[in-house]
Amino acid sequence: MDMSPIAAGAFSKLLERTTGQELVAGRRWRIETALSPVMRAEGLETLDQLAHRLGRDEETRLAQDVVEALLNHETSFFRDITIFRSFAAEALPAIAALRGDTKRLRIWSAGCSTGQEAYSLAIELRRQAHLWQGWDIPIVATDVSPQAIARAREGLYGQMEIQRGLPIGDMIAWFNPEGESWRAKPELRRVVSFAVHNLIDATPIGRFDVVLCRNVLLYFPPETRRLVLEHIAAAMTPDGLLFLGAGETVLGQSDAFEADRTLRGFYRPKAR
Repeated sequence: MDMSPIAAGAFSKLLERTTGQELVAGRRWRIETALSPVMRAEGLETLDQLAHRLGRDEETRLAQDVVEALLNHETSFFRDITIFRSFAAEALPAIAALRGDTKRLRIWSAGCSTGQEAYSLAIELRRQAHLWQGWDIPIVATDVSPQAIARAREGLYGQMEIQRGLPIGDMIAWFNPEGESWRAKPELRRVVSFAVHNLIDATPIGRFDVVLCRNVLLYFPPETRRLVLEHIAAAMTPDGLLFLGAGETVLGQSDAFEADRTLRGFYRPKAR
């Protein structure tokens, strides 16, 4: 389907203005596929018609639908398993050693999509239950997408989703079958709280000892990436740990963090 440069620009500007994310040329091939359901629902035949409709002030609902469609919700349970194991085996014990007096550890899963990362964290903590007796470890998981957060709260996953990265033992232990889907058990869902939150928004959502913001920064242009990292640093304890995706780094991106000296691939807020 042909799309004029004006239409492409309208979609890109809407996404960046709303979420801070950049619809770079490499991602523009997704536009037609992503927006086809929106066009069908609105009875529109072309992307240019959709872009024209977006120009109307009263079309706020349509704008929200377009943004939701353009967001990338790619995720899975225990994504990048080697890195995830390093987090569980090295980072968690390191930060826990500093919290032995309070036995409280707050974790933030930023850009959590439909919740698989947050539930993976909860499962991992239960695997290590013998290490966390008497601890209070709330997990806060946020995403810019209201639709993704609604799905995460439901904790209901189709067969293909549940099989992506989740060992069968954990599936049986922590999920109940519902028809052809699987729902996270109440004891798993109760330790995770989900909320809609935009990372470009400076409004504080809490104070965290551990932040996972994996495979999110790569969607932001450099200046927005710097802003997001500053917001994350402001939401962390001075000795907290930041965990990014395998292809992400703060080096050259932000002055708010520095690489941890002992834990490779992890970052701490710089002293202010």
